[in-house]
Amino acid sequence: MTLITIREKIYFFYTLILRSLKGEEHDYTKGSLRTAVILLAIPMMLEMSMESVFALVDIYFVSHLGKHATSTVGLTESVITIVYSLAIGISMAATAMVARRIGEKDPEAAARAGAQAILLSIAVTLFISIAGFVYADDILRLMGAEEQAVQEGRNYTRIMMAGSLVIMLLFLINGIFRGAGDAMMAMKSLWIANICNIILCPLLIRGSGPIPAFGVTGAAMATTLGRGVGVAYQLFHLFRGDNIIKLKWRHFLPDLTLIKTVVNIAVPGILQFVIGSGSWIVLASLVVQTGQSEASAGYQVAIRIVMFFILPAWGMSNAAATLVGQNLGAKNPERAAASVRITAKYNALFMLFVSMIFLFLAEPIVSFFTQDAKVSEYAVLAMRIIASGYVFYGLGMVMMNAFNGAGDTKTPTYINLVGFWGFQIPLAWLLSKTLGWGPVGVFIAIPAAETLITLISWYLFRQGKWKKIDI
Repeated sequence: MTLITIREKIYFFYTLILRSLKGEEHDYTKGSLRTAVILLAIPMMLEMSMESVFALVDIYFVSHLGKHATSTVGLTESVITIVYSLAIGISMAATAMVARRIGEKDPEAAARAGAQAILLSIAVTLFISIAGFVYADDILRLMGAEEQAVQEGRNYTRIMMAGSLVIMLLFLINGIFRGAGDAMMAMKSLWIANICNIILCPLLIRGSGPIPAFGVTGAAMATTLGRGVGVAYQLFHLFRGDNIIKLKWRHFLPDLTLIKTVVNIAVPGILQFVIGSGSWIVLASLVVQTGQSEASAGYQVAIRIVMFFILPAWGMSNAAATLVGQNLGAKNPERAAASVRITAKYNALFMLFVSMIFLFLAEPIVSFFTQDAKVSEYAVLAMRIIASGYVFYGLGMVMMNAFNGAGDTKTPTYINLVGFWGFQIPLAWLLSKTLGWGPVGVFIAIPAAETLITLISWYLFRQGKWKKIDI
């Protein structure tokens, strides 16, 4: 390869990055698939990186408040994953429907689908917000928190649960943007939300001048306010009408047929992530039962760091969902399948790189978040064991999102049920309790289950039934 050829390739990739960050409109049903994947993947990876920053910023400041505060945040986040599951499930339906309509060149129908999904999400989330606020203490005790952790963390849990609506809307509206191929707008909203959180977190946790120190409660206040600002930004651009998706108030008039379609896609999607998040709740409970607060705190630190690196990979896999949805809408299933294969290759390479980071740099990374020797030991061990399955996880998440982008949310749901509840939880219980391996047994069950899920997903993807889904 000549020097001129290398320069041309570098320049080409550089221009692609600039185009992706500018958010230029692009027809993803035509032209180079590699270009399409890169244009979507870069802002989507940056978007998901910003989502993971929420968790890292919180755990960084809260970890300096002690092991009970750290454990409380982690246990609450384990429960909040149910809200994330609902949000991702409904946003999954919105992404699939919006992408399909955009592929059919019908932006008006895409806007109606997005608006009906927003209506549905608001109705679903109100109940969770109220129940979570009222029963905060019981939630922490049910998760196995020590009484001191309950006393210190009840207000944190109340605020986070009460703020479930902004979590829901932030995920859902970004799903609408992604389905339309407007990945840059989704990225911007999370950047803005994170900047607010980064500014508010130290101010509200530690206090400054006239602002009192709220401790761990301040972390919940900062996160909820930051996400609220991000949602306001999203709504402003949805209604301003200068994007691919242009919402009007008429789109929010209830359309029972359309809502039913959203529900039919969303319910399996919600179950898909409830199954996964429910498994994580059981794992978190097993860790605290077999290792107490030190193991729980270490596990929560590790999970935050793991999610920081996994979410960008999830962002890349979202590119596959958009490309599958739009190309199926354009009646080009083979192009949809090819886009999944290309995205899976890139994602596997990315996750291989991340696994190397965890293998060699786990200790210095963990030391940034905690100085407690026992907590650090568990965190480093968890990171290294979980990272052993990263390449498989990178492949599996692309396959799963390909199904979801096609509107086939049932297949990933069945896969998760088998992988998490039929395999991961029994294995974690066997290793941690029956064999007495404690938290280490729980850590080992995570990559083992992800590998099984990937193998099943790849087999079913190659069967091609997802190409025939009509939504």
